[in-house]
Amino acid sequence: MGAPKGNKYAVGNPGGGRPSLYKPEYAERAELACRAGFTDRELASLFGVCELTINDWKLAHKEFSLALKLGKSEADNRVERSLYNRAIGYTYTAEKVVVAGGIPQNVTYTEHVLPDTTAAIFFLKNRRPADWRDVHKHEVGRAGEFSEIPDAQLLTLIQEEAEAIGEELVATNQGTGSVN
Repeated sequence: MGAPKGNKYAVGNPGGGRPSLYKPEYAERAELACRAGFTDRELASLFGVCELTINDWKLAHKEFSLALKLGKSEADNRVERSLYNRAIGYTYTAEKVVVAGGIPQNVTYTEHVLPDTTAAIFFLKNRRPADWRDVHKHEVGRAGEFSEIPDAQLLTLIQEEAEAIGEELVATNQGTGSVN
């Protein structure tokens, strides 16, 4: 069932649908919000619209889409630098109040944060996945190709692969039950 006759917001009328709530100044506000780490859902709340409207605005307004990309990129870069600093350790100047002889005094000192192994591993797994992944695959041949290889040759291939990864292979001869 369509919209009632005379509904000025009905699709198909001249001017088509409801007017957009978008305003050009939203691009600047959105960029600032994204620099502060806002997600699209949080942007929608900021502008009083749903997340789908934010996606529509990205498609319809290039300046809005670009503002989001710039703001989010800056926030992502800041997090990446923080992760890097956490991985390698860092030093900062801190201040605290110390009471000496009954008199409170501000004391400035240097704080050292040790490198964090977990942050370093996470960083390296993402930056150098070929060198730092948990699973190292050793592949020989194509999928399904092993059914075409004679048993003796297959056992030799398995032995070579086991030696390549530093494992000793104990094989049993089928039918005889003896162990090689």
